[in-house]
Amino acid sequence: MSVLKRLLVSVSCAVAVIGGLTAVSPAPASAAPGCADVHVLFARGTVETAPPLGLTGIAFEQSLRNTLRGKSVRVEAVDYRAAANFRNELAFAQQFVQGVKDQQARTKQIAAACPDTDIVLGGYSQGAALTEYTLADEYTVPAKYSEYRSYLPTPLPDSISEHVSAVVLFGPPSDRFLRQGGAPSVEIGKAYRGKTTDYCAQGDNICNGASLAQPNAQHLLYPVNGMTDSAARYVARHV
Repeated sequence: MSVLKRLLVSVSCAVAVIGGLTAVSPAPASAAPGCADVHVLFARGTVETAPPLGLTGIAFEQSLRNTLRGKSVRVEAVDYRAAANFRNELAFAQQFVQGVKDQQARTKQIAAACPDTDIVLGGYSQGAALTEYTLADEYTVPAKYSEYRSYLPTPLPDSISEHVSAVVLFGPPSDRFLRQGGAPSVEIGKAYRGKTTDYCAQGDNICNGASLAQPNAQHLLYPVNGMTDSAARYVARHV
């Protein structure tokens, strides 16, 4: 078994223990019937273990529940494949865009059905990039794919920003990583920048601006390196 695989197994076990210890005492509901005080939409990383939330999403949920005691918290996974078929650029793009559209659609649905709910959007690795695209003001497409512009998602209405209280990104791919991977760069929309935080572990080659390469060990440590606790405290200051 490779070092990365052994590390991933260790992280999985740690998250399972954390989940077993904290999930037994859900926070009391105080929002409108059927609505949570805080509703999280989280996108997992590429083929990440423990779908649909992934290990980082599970750890973030537990950190959030521990931090927001007294509030009801609902955590929902973005419906997308988190695929790794990068060489098939068109197929990968279609799957990715489908995830963006799902996160956008659910955000609008929650905002309409539960206007007093604080919505939190987040993701890890590929899922972090997906969340950035979800909240972008505009999209660019390489010229060679211009015929597919009609398949792009439509930016969220400005009014939705009033319902999104925080955005949390773990290990988001750097601009250099995206550029070398053939993906268009992306920027969080203006209305969301003041309530967005991103975490890049020291030495994480996906988010630190290193050249395109397979993820290193540091990229796998978000469930156990304390950053999900930091993110939960950030959310608590915004809800």
